[in-house]
Amino acid sequence: MSDVAAMQRLVEKHQALKNEIGKIIVGQHAVIDQILLSIYSGGHSLLIGVPGLAKTLMVNTIAQTLGLDFKRIQFTPDLMPSDILGSEILDQNRNFKFIKGPVFANIILADEINRTPPKTQAALLEAMQERAVTIAGQRHELSLPYFVLATQNPIEQEGTYPLPEAQLDRFMFAIELKYPSVEEEIQVVKTTTNDEFPQVDTLFTADEILEVQHLVRRIPVPDNVVEYAVNLVNSTRPGLETASEYVKQYVDWGAGPRASQNLILAGKAHAAIHGKYSPDIEDVQAVAYGILRHRIIKNYKAEAEGITQETLIQQLL
Repeated sequence: MSDVAAMQRLVEKHQALKNEIGKIIVGQHAVIDQILLSIYSGGHSLLIGVPGLAKTLMVNTIAQTLGLDFKRIQFTPDLMPSDILGSEILDQNRNFKFIKGPVFANIILADEINRTPPKTQAALLEAMQERAVTIAGQRHELSLPYFVLATQNPIEQEGTYPLPEAQLDRFMFAIELKYPSVEEEIQVVKTTTNDEFPQVDTLFTADEILEVQHLVRRIPVPDNVVEYAVNLVNSTRPGLETASEYVKQYVDWGAGPRASQNLILAGKAHAAIHGKYSPDIEDVQAVAYGILRHRIIKNYKAEAEGITQETLIQQLL
């Protein structure tokens, strides 16, 4: 199949996928789009939202429609790296045998990742970055596609271990889940309090998703779009002479080069699902909030004046 035909097929399948997910998940279109863009680009996502917004159900539904293995790990303060990666045990013949942990699945929901100590967070991070884990000196490859969706509860911060900036940077998107509108909540209540349990169809296979990821990488990008993305990321860095007074006044640290790479990759995927054969500046702008939100570190002045990451990104755009 030619790339043009593959792109047209992706547009159709993406819409069909959204319709399937919509059988179970009411609203949250922007959130679902960003999760799917992340999967098409081969990245990971961090979901930030209060409890009860159907984060687990959403990820489970997406995994079902994509035909992928799904595992949920509930992160707690006593969770050890071996609890998620797996461990070696002695079998009846007194030989060491490796028992795989829940990290061996295509889609991992890392629930409340900030509730577990840094040692366990770092174990998941190796899997995210390397697509492999090392146990007792042995490297075990993970099956592809591999996608981690971590959740964070923004309310209770007691007894939590916030993700360090270097670890946050591994997530392609940071996605904010907001409360549903009144109309959406009425629909949620109606559909979840009856005796019907809608089923979703599987529309992809693991191999097809890998093909989509390769297709996205093959999409050509004009030089001016790459320059725009890099300049946008550069404009977040207060240490540069070219930085605006606004950034110098409110930002401690800006985004790194990974943000530029992710802006282009996600921009390509965004163009592809909208039937465009090459991304333009509007595609980069469309994904900028999700990609820059967790990479810009505000200073105390911004905190004191109630300036949010969204306000900062809006100014930069």
